[in-house]
Amino acid sequence: MSLKPLRVYVVDDEPLAIKRLTRLLRQTGRVEVVGSTNSPAEAVAFLSHQSLDAVFLDIQMPGMTGFELLQKLPSEPAVVFTTAFDRFALDAFEVNSIDYLVKPIEIERLERSLAKLERLRGTPQSLAESEQIRALAKELTRKYPERISSRIGERVIFVEVSKITHFYAKDKLTYAATGSKDYAVDLTISELEQKLDPAVFLRIHRATLLNVGYVEEVGSWFGGGLVVRLKDAKRTELQIARDRVRDVKERLEF
Repeated sequence: MSLKPLRVYVVDDEPLAIKRLTRLLRQTGRVEVVGSTNSPAEAVAFLSHQSLDAVFLDIQMPGMTGFELLQKLPSEPAVVFTTAFDRFALDAFEVNSIDYLVKPIEIERLERSLAKLERLRGTPQSLAESEQIRALAKELTRKYPERISSRIGERVIFVEVSKITHFYAKDKLTYAATGSKDYAVDLTISELEQKLDPAVFLRIHRATLLNVGYVEEVGSWFGGGLVVRLKDAKRTELQIARDRVRDVKERLEF
């Protein structure tokens, strides 16, 4: 006997992300999408009065995170988080009665999430699981620094992270590159990768951490490699390491 379709609701602040995920969900033939919204407040109002099998929920949304949204509900539904966070930061979700999908979402990964939801449909969540989920979600919604300090002689300059096109390591020093100047910082590339928002910064080389918002185009490099060109006055070119090509393609969706 065929399973009854899962009744799900989609919440994401990006309309295009909602459209794509809804299309993929319907493509599986295993789901009834009962609604969607890009407004967390609207989602709270809907979910407070509806009984569903699962909610596909974005973590980082302006005004209200996915974690904060869950706290406002009278009861916690089964949740599949959709996020741009790196996989390593989310491995712990695999042991809980929830799941996560890293954007851009792949149909094979989505199918596995639906199979997990089907297995757990109707299974009550224990208090311990609920508390563990909340703790993990809280960690994932932590605040990231908006400024990075750079010491110049006796002075300390604070550089806005949003204006940094990339970080690079050279001659045993690390620099934050902006459109006007490069600033030396007292952190390694690996430390910066852990400290900064992974939805914004992507490691493309052992010596380079890229702000994906400044990517203008990706082109070919010698020997079949790839290079990114930035939207700065110098049209800076940064080489992508071979072992990072797949991650870059997934993040930039090409």
